[in-house]
Amino acid sequence: MTLALLSRAAPAALLTLMLWPAAVQSQGTDVRLNSVDQESRDAPVEVISNQLEVDQLAGTALFTGDVVVTQGEIRINAPEMLVQYIMLPDGSVSSEVDTITANGGVLMVTPTEEAESDDAVYTPARDEVVMTGNVLLTQGPNTVNGTRLTVDVTTGEGRMEGRVRTVLQPGSDSE
Repeated sequence: MTLALLSRAAPAALLTLMLWPAAVQSQGTDVRLNSVDQESRDAPVEVISNQLEVDQLAGTALFTGDVVVTQGEIRINAPEMLVQYIMLPDGSVSSEVDTITANGGVLMVTPTEEAESDDAVYTPARDEVVMTGNVLLTQGPNTVNGTRLTVDVTTGEGRMEGRVRTVLQPGSDSE
Protein backbone atom coordinates (compact mmCIF):
# COMPACT_ATOMS: atom_id res chain seq x y z
CA MET A 1 0.00 0.00 0.00
CA THR A 2 1.38 3.40 -0.89
CA LEU A 3 0.39 6.62 0.79
CA ALA A 4 -0.53 8.22 -2.55
CA LEU A 5 -3.56 5.97 -3.11
CA LEU A 6 -4.39 5.84 0.57
CA SER A 7 -4.53 9.62 0.80
CA ARG A 8 -6.87 9.71 -2.22
CA ALA A 9 -9.00 6.82 -0.98
CA ALA A 10 -10.42 8.22 2.24
CA PRO A 11 -11.72 11.53 0.83
CA ALA A 12 -13.05 9.79 -2.28
CA ALA A 13 -15.01 7.26 -0.26
CA LEU A 14 -16.62 10.14 1.52
CA LEU A 15 -17.96 11.87 -1.57
CA THR A 16 -20.91 9.62 -1.02
CA LEU A 17 -21.42 11.10 2.40
CA MET A 18 -21.29 14.66 1.15
CA LEU A 19 -23.73 14.15 -1.67
CA TRP A 20 -26.33 11.71 -0.40
CA PRO A 21 -29.87 12.91 0.22
CA ALA A 22 -30.81 14.69 3.39
CA ALA A 23 -34.56 15.28 3.07
CA VAL A 24 -37.44 13.43 1.46
CA GLN A 25 -40.64 14.70 -0.11
CA SER A 26 -42.71 12.23 -2.12
CA GLN A 27 -45.28 12.29 -4.89
CA GLY A 28 -45.89 8.77 -6.15
CA THR A 29 -42.61 7.26 -7.36
CA ASP A 30 -40.78 10.58 -7.91
CA VAL A 31 -38.97 11.88 -4.86
CA ARG A 32 -37.37 15.25 -4.20
CA LEU A 33 -34.26 15.23 -2.05
CA ASN A 34 -32.33 18.17 -0.67
CA SER A 35 -28.56 18.19 -0.60
CA VAL A 36 -26.51 18.17 2.56
CA ASP A 37 -25.85 21.65 3.98
CA GLN A 38 -22.61 23.46 3.16
CA GLU A 39 -21.38 23.38 6.76
CA SER A 40 -21.44 19.57 6.81
CA ARG A 41 -19.76 19.39 3.38
CA ASP A 42 -16.93 21.62 4.63
CA ALA A 43 -16.41 19.61 7.84
CA PRO A 44 -13.49 17.16 8.17
CA VAL A 45 -14.18 13.62 7.03
CA GLU A 46 -13.37 10.59 9.18
CA VAL A 47 -13.43 6.94 8.10
CA ILE A 48 -13.18 4.20 10.70
CA SER A 49 -13.01 0.55 9.65
CA ASN A 50 -11.52 -2.67 10.91
CA GLN A 51 -9.36 -2.97 7.81
CA LEU A 52 -8.22 -1.09 4.71
CA GLU A 53 -6.78 -2.86 1.67
CA VAL A 54 -5.30 -0.77 -1.14
CA ASP A 55 -4.46 -2.34 -4.50
CA GLN A 56 -2.38 0.09 -6.57
CA LEU A 57 -2.47 -2.07 -9.70
CA ALA A 58 -6.25 -2.56 -9.64
CA GLY A 59 -6.89 1.02 -8.54
CA THR A 60 -9.02 0.11 -5.54
CA ALA A 61 -9.31 0.85 -1.84
CA LEU A 62 -11.49 -1.49 0.22
CA PHE A 63 -12.67 -0.49 3.69
CA THR A 64 -14.12 -3.48 5.59
CA GLY A 65 -15.51 -4.32 8.99
CA ASP A 66 -18.00 -1.97 10.58
CA VAL A 67 -17.19 0.97 8.31
CA VAL A 68 -18.30 4.27 9.81
CA VAL A 69 -17.93 7.48 7.82
CA THR A 70 -18.70 10.80 9.50
CA GLN A 71 -18.66 14.36 8.27
CA GLY A 72 -20.23 17.08 10.35
CA GLU A 73 -23.58 15.80 11.59
CA ILE A 74 -23.83 13.10 8.90
CA ARG A 75 -22.93 9.43 9.36
CA ILE A 76 -22.85 6.46 6.98
CA ASN A 77 -22.48 2.89 8.20
CA ALA A 78 -21.84 -0.18 6.05
CA PRO A 79 -19.98 -3.46 6.47
CA GLU A 80 -17.92 -2.69 3.36
CA MET A 81 -17.03 0.25 1.07
CA LEU A 82 -15.08 -0.18 -2.15
CA VAL A 83 -13.55 2.82 -3.94
CA GLN A 84 -12.66 2.16 -7.58
CA TYR A 85 -10.53 4.64 -9.49
CA ILE A 86 -10.67 5.26 -13.24
CA MET A 87 -8.14 3.18 -15.15
CA LEU A 88 -6.31 5.08 -17.89
CA PRO A 89 -5.65 3.62 -21.37
CA ASP A 90 -1.96 3.16 -20.54
CA GLY A 91 -2.91 0.92 -17.59
CA SER A 92 -2.16 3.47 -14.91
CA VAL A 93 -4.65 4.56 -12.28
CA SER A 94 -6.22 7.99 -12.36
CA SER A 95 -6.77 10.02 -9.19
CA GLU A 96 -10.45 10.33 -10.22
CA VAL A 97 -13.01 8.04 -8.64
CA ASP A 98 -15.00 5.78 -10.96
CA THR A 99 -17.44 4.38 -8.37
CA ILE A 100 -17.90 4.01 -4.65
CA THR A 101 -19.87 0.94 -3.61
CA ALA A 102 -21.24 0.28 -0.12
CA ASN A 103 -22.48 -3.26 0.56
CA GLY A 104 -24.10 -5.40 3.17
CA GLY A 105 -26.62 -2.97 4.64
CA VAL A 106 -26.13 0.77 4.23
CA LEU A 107 -27.41 3.36 6.70
CA MET A 108 -27.07 7.13 6.22
CA VAL A 109 -28.18 9.35 9.10
CA THR A 110 -28.54 13.12 9.37
CA PRO A 111 -29.95 15.01 12.36
CA THR A 112 -33.49 14.74 10.91
CA GLU A 113 -33.48 11.96 8.27
CA GLU A 114 -32.35 8.41 7.52
CA ALA A 115 -31.80 6.45 4.31
CA GLU A 116 -31.35 2.66 4.37
CA SER A 117 -30.72 0.05 1.69
CA ASP A 118 -28.97 -3.25 1.14
CA ASP A 119 -26.42 -1.67 -1.22
CA ALA A 120 -25.53 1.73 -2.67
CA VAL A 121 -23.36 2.88 -5.59
CA TYR A 122 -22.16 6.44 -6.19
CA THR A 123 -20.92 7.30 -9.69
CA PRO A 124 -19.31 10.77 -9.71
CA ALA A 125 -19.20 11.08 -13.52
CA ARG A 126 -23.01 10.87 -13.59
CA ASP A 127 -23.55 12.62 -10.23
CA GLU A 128 -25.75 9.67 -9.38
CA VAL A 129 -26.43 7.55 -6.32
CA VAL A 130 -28.32 4.27 -6.77
CA MET A 131 -29.59 2.56 -3.62
CA THR A 132 -30.94 -0.96 -4.08
CA GLY A 133 -32.64 -3.61 -2.01
CA ASN A 134 -35.10 -2.78 0.74
CA VAL A 135 -34.73 0.98 0.31
CA LEU A 136 -36.31 3.03 3.08
CA LEU A 137 -36.22 6.84 3.32
CA THR A 138 -37.47 8.40 6.54
CA GLN A 139 -38.06 12.04 7.41
CA GLY A 140 -39.71 12.55 10.74
CA PRO A 141 -42.85 10.39 10.77
CA ASN A 142 -42.99 10.10 6.94
CA THR A 143 -41.51 7.19 4.97
CA VAL A 144 -41.01 6.09 1.37
CA ASN A 145 -39.81 2.61 0.53
CA GLY A 146 -39.20 0.48 -2.56
CA THR A 147 -36.54 -1.69 -4.15
CA ARG A 148 -34.47 0.92 -6.05
CA LEU A 149 -33.84 4.61 -5.57
CA THR A 150 -31.89 6.60 -8.16
CA VAL A 151 -30.88 10.14 -7.17
CA ASP A 152 -29.25 12.93 -9.19
CA VAL A 153 -27.09 14.45 -6.47
CA THR A 154 -26.78 17.76 -8.31
CA THR A 155 -30.50 18.47 -8.63
CA GLY A 156 -31.77 16.38 -5.73
CA GLU A 157 -34.33 14.74 -8.02
CA GLY A 158 -34.88 11.04 -7.56
CA ARG A 159 -37.07 8.13 -8.50
CA MET A 160 -38.16 5.26 -6.29
CA GLU A 161 -39.06 2.03 -8.09
CA GLY A 162 -40.48 -1.36 -7.23
CA ARG A 163 -43.85 -1.49 -5.44
CA VAL A 164 -43.40 1.91 -3.80
CA ARG A 165 -45.06 2.49 -0.46
CA THR A 166 -45.38 6.04 0.88
CA VAL A 167 -46.68 6.86 4.35
CA LEU A 168 -47.37 10.54 5.06
CA GLN A 169 -48.53 11.44 8.54
CA PRO A 170 -51.18 14.20 8.77
CA GLY A 171 -49.78 17.50 10.01
CA SER A 172 -46.12 16.67 9.28
CA ASP A 173 -43.83 19.22 7.57
CA SER A 174 -43.09 17.00 4.53
CA GLU A 175 -46.61 16.83 3.14
